[in-house]
Amino acid sequence: MANDWSTFGSDLHLELGGQGLRSGLMDALREAVRSGRLEAGVRLPSSRSLAADLGVARNTVADAYAELVAEGWLTARQGSGTRVARRSVPRRPAPARPGAPLHSPTGKPTHNLRPGTPDLASFPRADWLKASRKALMAAPNEAFGYGDPRGRIELRTVLAEYLARARGVYARPERIVVCSGFVHGLMLMGRVLRARRAKEVAVEAYGLDVHWDILARAGLRIPALPFDERGTRTEELAAMTGVAAVLMTPAHQFPMGGALQPDRRAAAVDWARASGGLILEDDYDGEFRYDRQPVGALQGLDPDRVVYLGTASKSLAPGLRLAWMVLPEHLVGEVTEAKGAVDWVSSVTDQLTFAEFLGSGAYDRHVRAMRLRYRRRRDQLVAAVAACSPGTRISGIAAGLHAVLELPPGSEASVARAAAFQGLALQGIDRFRHPDTPPAADALIVGYGTPTDSGWPSALEALCRVLP
Repeated sequence: MANDWSTFGSDLHLELGGQGLRSGLMDALREAVRSGRLEAGVRLPSSRSLAADLGVARNTVADAYAELVAEGWLTARQGSGTRVARRSVPRRPAPARPGAPLHSPTGKPTHNLRPGTPDLASFPRADWLKASRKALMAAPNEAFGYGDPRGRIELRTVLAEYLARARGVYARPERIVVCSGFVHGLMLMGRVLRARRAKEVAVEAYGLDVHWDILARAGLRIPALPFDERGTRTEELAAMTGVAAVLMTPAHQFPMGGALQPDRRAAAVDWARASGGLILEDDYDGEFRYDRQPVGALQGLDPDRVVYLGTASKSLAPGLRLAWMVLPEHLVGEVTEAKGAVDWVSSVTDQLTFAEFLGSGAYDRHVRAMRLRYRRRRDQLVAAVAACSPGTRISGIAAGLHAVLELPPGSEASVARAAAFQGLALQGIDRFRHPDTPPAADALIVGYGTPTDSGWPSALEALCRVLP
């Protein structure tokens, strides 16, 4: 058995399976350690090398390595690389002493402060059940057939009204396609763009590598737009001659948190009009704003050049797998055909239930209640950080479900390690950086949506213990 795989990523023979890339890679590495194929002390390939061999984003590998280090399967030291831990199979921990670190070697964090997930305990079960019963009793028999790949007309009709009212989207039911989550919608757009012989889709300098992977797997190159203190520099699109589309989060940049400035919104639309390009607008949490007026969807500026993608994953729950695309008229047929070819229709019962839930006003009431709850948590986060780490600057908090905590230079990795030993699932800004983007200032991305109300105070205490 070789004791150094640092340059032989392809020889690890890792099978990622059908699940998510990061979780699949973590499972494959755990199994390789359990089976003895990777012995204690073996040095693993660099994240860049293994990512290239597996055909995934470097951040996917880096994040998997970091989580396995936190779980105790791997070790990481400067100059020594990432290695299999001497005792990789975790043991049951002794009972924790009061005030002791909360980290469990099993890898299950005590508090999840990763961004991207709402408070699942607050899902409106009773109202959802009421809407489900009413919708099912009223549904015509034909609703339970194969139906229209675009989705049920009941849902598309109420979505058109809601999006126009709440997000300033120009939407007609016939231009809406219901899909099984944002990722599903992005996959469909990737297929359509490749069928149109597109070669490049520009992305923001910071974002989710799973989105980049989807576009790359569709055969598209993904150059990154530069980013500065005013956000994504959309004016640079004019010089990117090979780009056919751009994926953006203009209402609330993920993960940096700001809204795209008006002049840069205009620059993106001007580019799309002049080049015939498309803007893929990810409006992932547009309902949650606290200290500012709502930022309308970019789609309202040019419905013929913007593909609007919305989701219920943040406002309700990701497990519903409910999302929607509002398409330019010239794309409706192609996207509908692409959806019908691989996934004819999303869950009819969930579509009918959501249509009733939205049309009855229950959705608006739920969003208002959650907006107050998340604002309260955000205020508590700001107060706690001000008390325990006065030098830490917080940004990106006018909207959304996460905050950016700036750290002293060179401290991001050490703070993330300390967080793991406090039982905190936390991610640094580097986790979201495009591989071609130079590193920026060190920072943590702290999600305040996931913890329950009862768990939030202790999560804040644990966070304060790791801040410099």
